Amino acid sequence: MDSFLLYLGFGLLLAASLTMQVRGFRRRERKARVSAEHAKLVSDGPQAQHPHIDVTWCIGCGACVTVCPEGDVLAVLGGKAALIQPQKCIGHGLCADACPVGAIEIVMAPPSMSADLPALTPAYETNVGNLFVAGELGGLALIKNAVNQGRDCVDLLAGRLPAMRRRRMGEIVDICIVGAGPAGLSASLRAVERGLSYVTLEAEELGGTVAKYPRQKLVMTSPVEFPLHGKFNKLEIGKEELLAFWNTAVRKAGLRIRTRERVESIRKEPDDAFTITTAAGTYRALSVILAIGRRGTPRKLGIPGEELPKVMYSLLDAEAYTGKRILVVGGGDSAVEAAMGLAHDRRNRVTLSYRKDVFSRLKQRNDQRIREYMRKKMIDVIFNSEPSEVRPDTVVLRVAGGHRELPNDFVWIFAGGTPPHAFLEGMGIQLGRQELSAAAQAGRAVA
Repeated sequence: MDSFLLYLGFGLLLAASLTMQVRGFRRRERKARVSAEHAKLVSDGPQAQHPHIDVTWCIGCGACVTVCPEGDVLAVLGGKAALIQPQKCIGHGLCADACPVGAIEIVMAPPSMSADLPALTPAYETNVGNLFVAGELGGLALIKNAVNQGRDCVDLLAGRLPAMRRRRMGEIVDICIVGAGPAGLSASLRAVERGLSYVTLEAEELGGTVAKYPRQKLVMTSPVEFPLHGKFNKLEIGKEELLAFWNTAVRKAGLRIRTRERVESIRKEPDDAFTITTAAGTYRALSVILAIGRRGTPRKLGIPGEELPKVMYSLLDAEAYTGKRILVVGGGDSAVEAAMGLAHDRRNRVTLSYRKDVFSRLKQRNDQRIREYMRKKMIDVIFNSEPSEVRPDTVVLRVAGGHRELPNDFVWIFAGGTPPHAFLEGMGIQLGRQELSAAAQAGRAVA
Protein backbone atom coordinates (compact mmCIF):
# COMPACT_ATOMS: atom_id res chain seq x y z
CA MET A 1 0.00 0.00 0.00
CA ASP A 2 2.80 2.35 0.91
CA SER A 3 4.52 1.60 -2.42
CA PHE A 4 1.30 2.30 -4.29
CA LEU A 5 0.87 5.65 -2.57
CA LEU A 6 4.53 6.48 -3.28
CA TYR A 7 4.14 5.70 -6.98
CA LEU A 8 0.82 7.54 -7.10
CA GLY A 9 2.38 10.63 -5.54
CA PHE A 10 5.30 10.46 -7.95
CA GLY A 11 2.90 10.09 -10.89
CA LEU A 12 0.81 13.05 -9.77
CA LEU A 13 3.93 15.16 -9.32
CA LEU A 14 5.15 14.18 -12.80
CA ALA A 15 1.73 14.91 -14.33
CA ALA A 16 1.63 18.32 -12.63
CA SER A 17 5.12 19.11 -13.89
CA LEU A 18 4.22 18.10 -17.46
CA THR A 19 1.00 20.11 -17.29
CA MET A 20 2.94 23.21 -16.20
CA GLN A 21 5.45 22.72 -19.01
CA VAL A 22 2.71 22.33 -21.62
CA ARG A 23 0.93 25.42 -20.32
CA GLY A 24 4.19 27.36 -20.38
CA PHE A 25 4.88 26.20 -23.92
CA ARG A 26 1.41 27.23 -25.08
CA ARG A 27 1.73 30.59 -23.32
CA ARG A 28 5.07 31.26 -25.04
CA GLU A 29 3.62 30.18 -28.39
CA ARG A 30 0.63 32.52 -28.00
CA LYS A 31 2.98 35.36 -27.18
CA ALA A 32 5.16 34.51 -30.18
CA ARG A 33 2.15 34.49 -32.51
CA VAL A 34 1.10 37.93 -31.23
CA SER A 35 4.64 39.20 -31.84
CA ALA A 36 4.63 37.73 -35.34
CA GLU A 37 1.31 39.36 -36.22
CA HIS A 38 2.51 42.67 -34.82
CA ALA A 39 5.72 42.42 -36.86
CA LYS A 40 3.67 42.08 -40.05
CA LEU A 41 2.00 45.40 -39.27
CA VAL A 42 5.12 47.44 -38.42
CA SER A 43 7.83 45.80 -40.52
CA ASP A 44 8.60 45.36 -44.20
CA GLY A 45 10.45 42.14 -43.38
CA PRO A 46 14.14 41.31 -43.12
CA GLN A 47 16.41 44.11 -44.30
CA ALA A 48 19.64 42.19 -44.89
CA GLN A 49 21.18 38.90 -43.75
CA HIS A 50 18.73 36.66 -41.84
CA PRO A 51 17.95 32.97 -41.18
CA HIS A 52 15.95 30.84 -43.61
CA ILE A 53 14.48 27.76 -41.88
CA ASP A 54 13.89 24.51 -43.75
CA VAL A 55 10.88 23.18 -41.83
CA THR A 56 11.24 19.72 -43.39
CA TRP A 57 14.44 19.29 -41.37
CA CYS A 58 13.61 21.40 -38.30
CA ILE A 59 12.97 19.30 -35.19
CA GLY A 60 11.62 22.17 -33.07
CA CYS A 61 14.30 21.88 -30.38
CA GLY A 62 14.46 25.65 -29.82
CA ALA A 63 18.28 25.85 -29.83
CA CYS A 64 18.14 28.71 -32.34
CA VAL A 65 15.66 30.62 -30.15
CA THR A 66 17.83 30.23 -27.06
CA VAL A 67 21.10 31.31 -28.67
CA CYS A 68 19.80 34.45 -30.43
CA PRO A 69 21.10 37.52 -28.54
CA GLU A 70 18.52 39.90 -30.02
CA GLY A 71 15.48 38.56 -28.18
CA ASP A 72 12.30 37.30 -29.86
CA VAL A 73 13.58 37.16 -33.43
CA LEU A 74 12.85 33.44 -33.55
CA ALA A 75 10.28 31.22 -31.86
CA VAL A 76 8.96 27.66 -32.04
CA LEU A 77 5.45 27.68 -33.54
CA GLY A 78 3.54 24.47 -34.15
CA GLY A 79 6.63 22.43 -33.36
CA LYS A 80 8.85 24.23 -35.90
CA ALA A 81 11.22 27.20 -35.63
CA ALA A 82 9.93 30.39 -37.25
CA LEU A 83 11.23 33.90 -37.92
CA ILE A 84 8.72 36.09 -36.08
CA GLN A 85 10.53 39.44 -35.75
CA PRO A 86 12.61 39.67 -38.97
CA GLN A 87 13.17 43.41 -38.62
CA LYS A 88 15.17 42.81 -35.43
CA CYS A 89 17.65 40.38 -37.00
CA ILE A 90 21.10 41.88 -37.50
CA GLY A 91 22.83 38.85 -38.97
CA HIS A 92 24.69 37.22 -36.08
CA GLY A 93 24.29 33.80 -37.66
CA LEU A 94 24.51 32.12 -34.25
CA CYS A 95 21.18 30.38 -34.88
CA ALA A 96 22.60 28.51 -37.88
CA ASP A 97 25.62 27.44 -35.84
CA ALA A 98 23.40 26.19 -33.00
CA CYS A 99 20.96 24.16 -35.13
CA PRO A 100 21.81 20.48 -34.54
CA VAL A 101 20.29 19.29 -37.85
CA GLY A 102 21.46 22.03 -40.20
CA ALA A 103 17.95 23.31 -40.89
CA ILE A 104 18.96 27.00 -40.89
CA GLU A 105 20.73 28.79 -43.72
CA ILE A 106 21.76 32.44 -43.51
CA VAL A 107 20.46 34.27 -46.58
CA MET A 108 20.10 37.87 -47.75
CA ALA A 109 16.88 39.87 -47.99
CA PRO A 110 15.02 39.93 -51.32
CA PRO A 111 16.04 42.70 -53.73
CA SER A 112 12.93 44.76 -52.98
CA MET A 113 14.13 45.11 -49.38
CA SER A 114 17.59 46.28 -50.36
CA ALA A 115 17.38 48.11 -53.66
CA ASP A 116 20.04 50.61 -52.59
CA LEU A 117 22.67 47.96 -51.80
CA PRO A 118 25.46 46.92 -54.15
CA ALA A 119 24.91 43.64 -55.99
CA LEU A 120 27.48 41.18 -54.66
CA THR A 121 28.72 37.66 -55.27
CA PRO A 122 28.86 35.29 -52.28
CA ALA A 123 32.52 36.39 -51.97
CA TYR A 124 31.47 40.10 -51.65
CA GLU A 125 32.71 41.06 -55.13
CA THR A 126 30.73 43.64 -57.14
CA ASN A 127 29.95 43.41 -60.85
CA VAL A 128 33.21 45.35 -61.36
CA GLY A 129 35.93 42.70 -61.29
CA ASN A 130 38.34 42.84 -58.31
CA LEU A 131 36.29 45.57 -56.62
CA PHE A 132 34.87 44.26 -53.33
CA VAL A 133 32.49 45.59 -50.69
CA ALA A 134 32.93 44.66 -47.03
CA GLY A 135 30.91 45.56 -43.95
CA GLU A 136 27.92 47.85 -43.56
CA LEU A 137 27.81 48.98 -47.20
CA GLY A 138 26.97 45.39 -48.14
CA GLY A 139 23.90 45.38 -45.89
CA LEU A 140 25.24 44.35 -42.46
CA ALA A 141 26.06 46.64 -39.57
CA LEU A 142 27.41 43.95 -37.24
CA ILE A 143 31.09 44.55 -36.41
CA LYS A 144 31.90 40.83 -36.25
CA ASN A 145 30.63 40.32 -39.81
CA ALA A 146 32.52 43.36 -41.08
CA VAL A 147 35.78 42.06 -39.58
CA ASN A 148 35.24 38.63 -41.14
CA GLN A 149 34.36 40.05 -44.55
CA GLY A 150 37.39 42.36 -44.69
CA ARG A 151 39.67 39.44 -43.85
CA ASP A 152 37.97 37.09 -46.36
CA CYS A 153 38.23 39.59 -49.23
CA VAL A 154 41.99 39.85 -48.77
CA ASP A 155 42.34 36.07 -48.57
CA LEU A 156 40.54 35.68 -51.90
CA LEU A 157 42.63 38.41 -53.54
CA ALA A 158 45.86 36.85 -52.28
CA GLY A 159 45.18 33.90 -54.58
CA ARG A 160 44.54 36.12 -57.61
CA LEU A 161 47.30 38.68 -57.23
CA PRO A 162 50.31 36.70 -58.51
CA ALA A 163 48.72 36.42 -61.97
CA MET A 164 47.48 40.01 -61.82
CA ARG A 165 50.93 41.40 -61.01
CA ARG A 166 52.52 39.85 -64.10
CA ARG A 167 50.24 41.89 -66.32
CA ARG A 168 50.82 45.33 -64.77
CA MET A 169 53.61 47.87 -65.09
CA GLY A 170 54.60 50.93 -63.10
CA GLU A 171 54.10 51.92 -59.47
CA ILE A 172 51.03 50.12 -58.23
CA VAL A 173 49.86 48.51 -54.98
CA ASP A 174 48.07 45.19 -54.64
CA ILE A 175 45.04 46.53 -52.77
CA CYS A 176 43.50 49.93 -52.07
CA ILE A 177 41.36 49.73 -48.92
CA VAL A 178 38.85 52.56 -48.60
CA GLY A 179 37.79 53.06 -45.00
CA ALA A 180 39.41 52.33 -41.64
CA GLY A 181 36.43 51.03 -39.71
CA PRO A 182 36.02 47.37 -38.69
CA ALA A 183 36.11 45.93 -42.23
CA GLY A 184 38.86 48.26 -43.47
CA LEU A 185 41.11 47.67 -40.47
CA SER A 186 40.62 43.91 -40.70
CA ALA A 187 41.48 43.97 -44.42
CA SER A 188 44.53 46.15 -43.79
CA LEU A 189 45.86 43.90 -41.03
CA ARG A 190 45.28 40.84 -43.20
CA ALA A 191 47.18 42.48 -46.07
CA VAL A 192 50.16 42.99 -43.75
CA GLU A 193 49.84 39.40 -42.53
CA ARG A 194 49.78 38.06 -46.11
CA GLY A 195 52.68 40.27 -47.24
CA LEU A 196 50.60 42.26 -49.75
CA SER A 197 51.22 45.88 -50.70
CA TYR A 198 48.33 48.18 -49.84
CA VAL A 199 47.17 51.72 -49.23
CA THR A 200 44.42 52.43 -46.69
CA LEU A 201 42.46 55.68 -47.06
CA GLU A 202 40.09 57.01 -44.39
CA ALA A 203 37.99 60.16 -44.82
CA GLU A 204 37.97 60.92 -41.09
CA GLU A 205 39.67 59.08 -38.22
CA LEU A 206 40.69 55.54 -37.38
CA GLY A 207 37.65 53.50 -36.39
CA GLY A 208 35.28 54.95 -38.98
CA THR A 209 31.67 54.97 -37.79
CA VAL A 210 32.60 53.36 -34.47
CA ALA A 211 34.63 56.46 -33.55
CA LYS A 212 31.41 58.50 -33.80
CA TYR A 213 29.43 56.33 -31.41
CA PRO A 214 28.43 57.78 -28.03
CA ARG A 215 30.82 57.24 -25.15
CA GLN A 216 30.71 53.81 -23.49
CA LYS A 217 28.38 52.39 -26.15
CA LEU A 218 28.43 48.58 -26.21
CA VAL A 219 29.68 47.79 -29.72
CA MET A 220 30.41 44.04 -29.74
CA THR A 221 28.61 41.15 -28.09
CA SER A 222 30.27 38.08 -29.59
CA PRO A 223 33.83 36.76 -30.12
CA VAL A 224 35.67 37.59 -33.34
CA GLU A 225 39.04 36.78 -34.87
CA PHE A 226 41.25 39.73 -35.80
CA PRO A 227 44.16 39.28 -38.23
CA LEU A 228 47.60 39.37 -36.55
CA HIS A 229 45.90 39.02 -33.17
CA GLY A 230 43.82 35.85 -33.17
CA LYS A 231 40.58 35.16 -31.35
CA PHE A 232 39.18 38.08 -29.38
CA ASN A 233 37.02 36.22 -26.88
CA LYS A 234 35.60 39.00 -24.76
CA LEU A 235 31.81 38.96 -25.08
CA GLU A 236 31.02 42.58 -24.26
CA ILE A 237 33.24 45.36 -25.60
CA GLY A 238 32.59 49.09 -25.31
CA LYS A 239 33.53 51.72 -27.87
CA GLU A 240 36.56 53.04 -26.00
CA GLU A 241 38.01 49.59 -25.35
CA LEU A 242 37.60 48.53 -28.98
CA LEU A 243 39.21 51.72 -30.31
CA ALA A 244 42.12 51.29 -27.86
CA PHE A 245 42.56 47.71 -29.05
CA TRP A 246 42.56 48.81 -32.69
CA ASN A 247 45.13 51.54 -32.02
CA THR A 248 47.38 49.01 -30.32
CA ALA A 249 46.96 46.53 -33.20
CA VAL A 250 47.75 49.23 -35.76
CA ARG A 251 50.88 50.27 -33.87
CA LYS A 252 52.16 46.72 -33.40
CA ALA A 253 51.57 45.84 -37.06
CA GLY A 254 53.18 49.04 -38.32
CA LEU A 255 49.97 49.70 -40.24
CA ARG A 256 49.96 52.86 -42.34
CA ILE A 257 46.57 54.56 -42.58
CA ARG A 258 46.10 57.83 -44.43
CA THR A 259 43.41 59.53 -42.32
CA ARG A 260 41.55 62.71 -43.31
CA GLU A 261 41.93 61.72 -46.96
CA ARG A 262 38.55 61.31 -48.62
CA VAL A 263 38.31 59.32 -51.84
CA GLU A 264 36.70 61.40 -54.57
CA SER A 265 36.57 58.84 -57.38
CA ILE A 266 37.62 55.31 -58.34
CA ARG A 267 38.05 54.47 -62.01
CA LYS A 268 38.88 51.15 -63.63
CA GLU A 269 41.40 51.70 -66.43
CA PRO A 270 41.69 49.85 -69.78
CA ASP A 271 44.51 47.74 -68.28
CA ASP A 272 42.03 46.59 -65.57
CA ALA A 273 43.90 48.38 -62.78
CA PHE A 274 42.20 51.07 -60.68
CA THR A 275 42.97 54.76 -60.36
CA ILE A 276 41.90 56.16 -56.99
CA THR A 277 41.70 59.95 -56.70
CA THR A 278 41.65 61.90 -53.43
CA ALA A 279 42.08 65.58 -52.60
CA ALA A 280 45.70 64.79 -51.69
CA GLY A 281 46.72 62.79 -54.74
CA THR A 282 46.23 59.76 -56.99
CA TYR A 283 46.91 56.06 -56.35
CA ARG A 284 47.03 52.99 -58.56
CA ALA A 285 45.91 49.58 -57.33
CA LEU A 286 45.25 46.12 -58.75
CA SER A 287 42.14 45.73 -56.58
CA VAL A 288 39.88 47.75 -54.30
CA ILE A 289 38.00 46.92 -51.09
CA LEU A 290 35.26 49.42 -50.23
CA ALA A 291 34.62 49.51 -46.49
CA ILE A 292 33.02 52.93 -46.21
CA GLY A 293 29.75 52.25 -44.45
CA ARG A 294 26.28 52.76 -45.81
CA ARG A 295 24.87 55.92 -44.33
CA GLY A 296 26.90 58.52 -46.17
CA THR A 297 25.85 62.02 -45.13
CA PRO A 298 23.17 62.43 -42.43
CA ARG A 299 19.65 62.67 -43.82
CA LYS A 300 18.00 66.00 -43.02
CA LEU A 301 14.31 66.64 -42.45
CA GLY A 302 14.12 69.75 -44.61
CA ILE A 303 12.14 71.78 -42.07
CA PRO A 304 12.44 75.49 -41.21
CA GLY A 305 15.15 76.20 -38.65
CA GLU A 306 17.08 72.99 -39.25
CA GLU A 307 20.14 75.08 -40.10
CA LEU A 308 20.30 76.49 -36.52
CA PRO A 309 23.52 75.54 -34.67
CA LYS A 310 21.55 73.77 -31.94
CA VAL A 311 20.51 71.03 -34.42
CA MET A 312 22.90 68.05 -34.59
CA TYR A 313 23.02 64.60 -36.18
CA SER A 314 25.40 62.64 -33.95
CA LEU A 315 26.12 62.47 -30.23
CA LEU A 316 29.62 61.73 -28.98
CA ASP A 317 29.56 62.79 -25.33
CA ALA A 318 26.21 62.89 -23.55
CA GLU A 319 27.88 63.99 -20.30
CA ALA A 320 28.75 67.36 -21.87
CA TYR A 321 25.07 68.36 -21.65
CA THR A 322 23.42 69.06 -18.33
CA GLY A 323 20.34 71.01 -17.29
CA LYS A 324 19.17 71.22 -20.92
CA ARG A 325 15.81 70.88 -22.70
CA ILE A 326 16.47 68.31 -25.40
CA LEU A 327 14.54 66.80 -28.30
CA VAL A 328 15.75 63.58 -29.94
CA VAL A 329 14.10 62.67 -33.25
CA GLY A 330 13.96 59.05 -34.43
CA GLY A 331 12.92 55.56 -33.37
CA GLY A 332 15.95 53.41 -34.13
CA ASP A 333 18.73 52.21 -31.86
CA SER A 334 20.88 55.31 -32.42
CA ALA A 335 18.07 57.68 -31.43
CA VAL A 336 17.02 55.65 -28.39
CA GLU A 337 20.60 55.22 -27.17
CA ALA A 338 21.23 58.96 -27.53
CA ALA A 339 18.03 59.82 -25.65
CA MET A 340 18.87 57.43 -22.80
CA GLY A 341 22.43 58.72 -22.62
CA LEU A 342 21.21 62.31 -22.34
CA ALA A 343 18.46 61.39 -19.86
CA HIS A 344 20.98 59.71 -17.55
CA ASP A 345 21.58 63.18 -16.12
CA ARG A 346 18.28 63.83 -14.36
CA ARG A 347 18.78 67.58 -14.76
CA ASN A 348 18.13 67.22 -18.49
CA ARG A 349 14.55 67.19 -19.81
CA VAL A 350 14.57 64.75 -22.71
CA THR A 351 11.77 64.25 -25.22
CA LEU A 352 11.88 61.58 -27.92
CA SER A 353 9.76 62.15 -31.03
CA TYR A 354 8.98 59.17 -33.27
CA ARG A 355 6.76 59.25 -36.34
CA LYS A 356 5.31 55.75 -35.78
CA ASP A 357 3.06 54.48 -33.01
CA VAL A 358 5.47 51.88 -31.61
CA PHE A 359 9.18 51.00 -31.62
CA SER A 360 9.67 48.18 -34.10
CA ARG A 361 13.37 47.85 -34.90
CA LEU A 362 15.13 48.09 -31.56
CA LYS A 363 17.62 45.59 -30.21
CA GLN A 364 16.13 43.72 -27.28
CA ARG A 365 18.29 45.41 -24.65
CA ASN A 366 17.39 48.88 -25.99
CA ASP A 367 13.70 47.98 -26.14
CA GLN A 368 13.78 46.90 -22.49
CA ARG A 369 15.80 49.92 -21.35
CA ILE A 370 13.66 52.55 -23.10
CA ARG A 371 10.53 51.07 -21.54
CA GLU A 372 12.17 51.41 -18.13
CA TYR A 373 13.15 55.04 -18.84
CA MET A 374 9.56 55.76 -19.89
CA ARG A 375 8.17 54.05 -16.80
CA LYS A 376 10.42 56.16 -14.57
CA LYS A 377 9.46 59.29 -16.56
CA MET A 378 13.09 59.97 -17.41
CA ILE A 379 12.15 60.34 -21.09
CA ASP A 380 8.90 61.66 -22.54
CA VAL A 381 8.23 59.65 -25.71
CA ILE A 382 5.77 61.20 -28.17
CA PHE A 383 4.68 58.64 -30.75
CA ASN A 384 2.99 59.60 -34.04
CA SER A 385 4.85 62.88 -34.06
CA GLU A 386 7.47 64.67 -36.14
CA PRO A 387 9.13 68.09 -36.02
CA SER A 388 7.67 70.76 -38.30
CA GLU A 389 9.88 73.71 -37.29
CA VAL A 390 12.91 74.47 -35.13
CA ARG A 391 13.01 77.89 -33.45
CA PRO A 392 15.80 79.48 -31.37
CA ASP A 393 14.19 78.62 -28.01
CA THR A 394 11.52 76.09 -28.96
CA VAL A 395 10.71 73.28 -31.38
CA VAL A 396 7.31 72.64 -32.96
CA LEU A 397 6.00 69.07 -33.32
CA ARG A 398 3.19 67.90 -35.55
CA VAL A 399 1.09 65.60 -33.36
CA ALA A 400 -2.23 63.94 -34.19
CA GLY A 401 -3.20 66.56 -36.75
CA GLY A 402 -2.26 69.45 -34.47
CA HIS A 403 0.91 71.17 -33.28
CA ARG A 404 2.74 71.15 -29.97
CA GLU A 405 5.51 73.64 -29.12
CA LEU A 406 8.21 72.55 -26.66
CA PRO A 407 10.83 74.72 -24.91
CA ASN A 408 14.15 73.59 -26.34
CA ASP A 409 17.92 74.07 -26.15
CA PHE A 410 19.18 71.26 -28.43
CA VAL A 411 17.79 68.96 -31.14
CA TRP A 412 19.36 65.67 -32.27
CA ILE A 413 18.05 64.14 -35.49
CA PHE A 414 18.62 60.45 -36.23
CA ALA A 415 16.89 59.95 -39.57
CA GLY A 416 19.50 57.71 -41.16
CA GLY A 417 21.82 58.79 -43.90
CA THR A 418 21.88 59.38 -47.62
CA PRO A 419 23.46 56.28 -49.20
CA PRO A 420 26.47 56.95 -51.47
CA HIS A 421 24.57 56.02 -54.64
CA ALA A 422 26.28 58.53 -56.92
CA PHE A 423 29.72 57.45 -55.71
CA LEU A 424 28.94 53.77 -56.34
CA GLU A 425 27.29 54.31 -59.68
CA GLY A 426 30.24 56.45 -60.77
CA MET A 427 32.38 53.34 -60.43
CA GLY A 428 29.92 51.30 -62.47
CA ILE A 429 28.74 49.28 -59.46
CA GLN A 430 25.36 47.67 -59.99
CA LEU A 431 22.71 48.28 -57.32
CA GLY A 432 19.46 46.52 -56.58
CA ARG A 433 19.91 42.78 -57.08
CA GLN A 434 21.17 41.49 -53.79
CA GLU A 435 23.46 38.79 -55.03
CA LEU A 436 25.37 38.13 -58.26
CA SER A 437 26.12 34.55 -59.13
CA ALA A 438 29.69 33.41 -58.77
CA ALA A 439 29.46 32.10 -62.34
CA ALA A 440 28.74 35.61 -63.60
CA GLN A 441 32.08 36.71 -62.12
CA ALA A 442 34.15 33.70 -63.14
CA GLY A 443 35.05 35.04 -66.58
CA ARG A 444 36.97 37.95 -65.11
CA ALA A 445 38.03 36.63 -61.71
CA VAL A 446 41.64 37.27 -62.68
CA ALA A 447 41.42 40.45 -64.72
